[in-house]
Amino acid sequence: MPPQKKTGLLFGSFNPVHAGHLMIASYMAEYTDLDQVWFVVSPHNPLKEKATLLADHHRLALVDLAIEDDARFKSSNIEFKLPKPSYTIDTLTYLQEKYPGRQFIPIIGSDNLGTFHKWKNWEALADLYRFYVYPRPGVESSRFDEHPSFQFVDAPLITVSSSFIRQGIREGKDMRYFLPERVWKYLCEMNFYR
Repeated sequence: MPPQKKTGLLFGSFNPVHAGHLMIASYMAEYTDLDQVWFVVSPHNPLKEKATLLADHHRLALVDLAIEDDARFKSSNIEFKLPKPSYTIDTLTYLQEKYPGRQFIPIIGSDNLGTFHKWKNWEALADLYRFYVYPRPGVESSRFDEHPSFQFVDAPLITVSSSFIRQGIREGKDMRYFLPERVWKYLCEMNFYR
């Protein structure tokens, strides 16, 4: 039986996808043992305000534009089809059944570790899966720092955020260098976030 393909899962609303997301995905593809990184576009998160969130299909289209020439990356709309709200354990269970030839490794920011014990079935998640953790600025240590399921990577700190980009666009700033060129053009053509 061939070895399982190691597939990193970068979850997010990608509202919009930006250079920082691509840097993290690229770092994971180049500096870890992952064969591919999938951008899992999340549907509306009940904890986030819907007013600033682009429709699911637009956010997926932006991710596709951002990664279309790069075989290391793939977009996934899997959570659009699953019951809402989306829980990581349910998404991973579904993906594992659908793609038995792949080993899925969620990629999370270190800021997620502080609330990991609140995730649905977090004990099972930590038992069944490995996580690659990239650093986020200003994050305190957590109880999971020494846990064997969490592998910290020495990725560069990235502080660009989607909310910063949305705010800049709203204020009429030229944000083109924070986004892939095709994403910037799409946002301008559709007049998004203005």
